[in-house]
Amino acid sequence: MTASRRTRAFAVTFATLVFTAGAAAQKERVNPDAATIADFKKRVAEYVALSKKLERTLPALPDKATPQQMDVHERALGELLQKERADAKPHDIITAPMQRIVRKVLRPVFKGPGGAQVKKEILEEYTEPVTVKVNGRYPDTVPLSTVPPQILKGLPDLPEELQYRFVGDRMILLDPRAHIIVDYMEHIFP
Repeated sequence: MTASRRTRAFAVTFATLVFTAGAAAQKERVNPDAATIADFKKRVAEYVALSKKLERTLPALPDKATPQQMDVHERALGELLQKERADAKPHDIITAPMQRIVRKVLRPVFKGPGGAQVKKEILEEYTEPVTVKVNGRYPDTVPLSTVPPQILKGLPDLPEELQYRFVGDRMILLDPRAHIIVDYMEHIFP
């Protein structure tokens, strides 16, 4: 083998090693939570698709629906969802791995500067005991909590058909069109 061939062979081997090391480094930089978040988003999308499918079976609300008409529609959709999701249980959507991510994201919000105030604001809106149950109707007499922007910033975006809300130290996924609790996680505060 001539010197130029050895140099070329060395260069090819070196380039291969550098490329392989670079690819390995890239692999390490991948978000380790990406698969869990993708799974959460898939579960959310499946719920939303079911909700939309069931809502299409109901009579359409008039353009200027009265509060009574909206309530009847909301309750009818809630009943359809409850029947269709009769086997739904806690953590079907907010799975244990997703709960770990949520806690990891929210820990610095609650432990950091202003965290005590954020927690206080959430708990101020919790005016009476609420039974949190998957597929349960969110009580009409309990105001919906406001979710502070610093919390929403760290959580995966939800489609308009679902909302994050707090009930005491629990975070729920609320379907506001059916007024039902889709899923929840407990002990949200560190």
